[in-house]
Amino acid sequence: MIEKNLEGKSIAIVAMGESQLDFHLSLIHSNVYDEVWGINCMGAITKCDRVFMLDPPSRFLDTDDAGTQTGIMRRWLPENKVPIYTCTLDERVPSAILYPLEEVAQATDSAYFNNTVPYAFAFALYNKVKALNLFGIDFSYKGNVHFAEAGKGCCEFWLAKCIEAGMIINVAPRSGLLDTNSPIEERLYGYHRLDDPDILVVDSEGTYRQVKLSWYNEKLREEQLKNITEIRSVIDGPPEAKRY
Repeated sequence: MIEKNLEGKSIAIVAMGESQLDFHLSLIHSNVYDEVWGINCMGAITKCDRVFMLDPPSRFLDTDDAGTQTGIMRRWLPENKVPIYTCTLDERVPSAILYPLEEVAQATDSAYFNNTVPYAFAFALYNKVKALNLFGIDFSYKGNVHFAEAGKGCCEFWLAKCIEAGMIINVAPRSGLLDTNSPIEERLYGYHRLDDPDILVVDSEGTYRQVKLSWYNEKLREEQLKNITEIRSVIDGPPEAKRY
């Protein structure tokens, strides 16, 4: 069930984490996406083109297992008009569509799905999407070392597959996904212990450069980038990957 209209497109995926706020800020700053995909109840809050809800509809309609999401989902699911990809159909949710699990697993050579978000990543990879812009997919939060949600490893596994396929991955700045919200001087283990930490930057030609944090800060202050027209810290990814 390949969606031919998705190949080469730029997609925003919005989940329920705090960095969903960055999605709305991106709209304020005139960013445009070919489609917006919501995770679970974000479909009820944000104007979405598709929604991924891999729990059976009965979880929301017949139980309180989803906690505070229950009320909004019970109101929205019977009335929603956009496609909802899920694991089983329910006549009370007329827009529900079975997720193409076998096709996606076969095409991506993986069956590692331990939460809803990776299904959306895998669907994007399966459909040869060009770029994913990720919001609200946080799992952990700076300043709260006692709280973390399960599933981050699975998400980052799928992002690695997407990056390896040449997909551009943009992560909301306040998200913990791919350590995006970590200070740049803390992103290279070992080097972060140096008095003047080393960091990696990517120049305008896509070349990785190992530089000192002091050099990076000086260039930012002086705004004299010489041959580097765009400078950004990276963790791992293709030269065209960016974080905003």
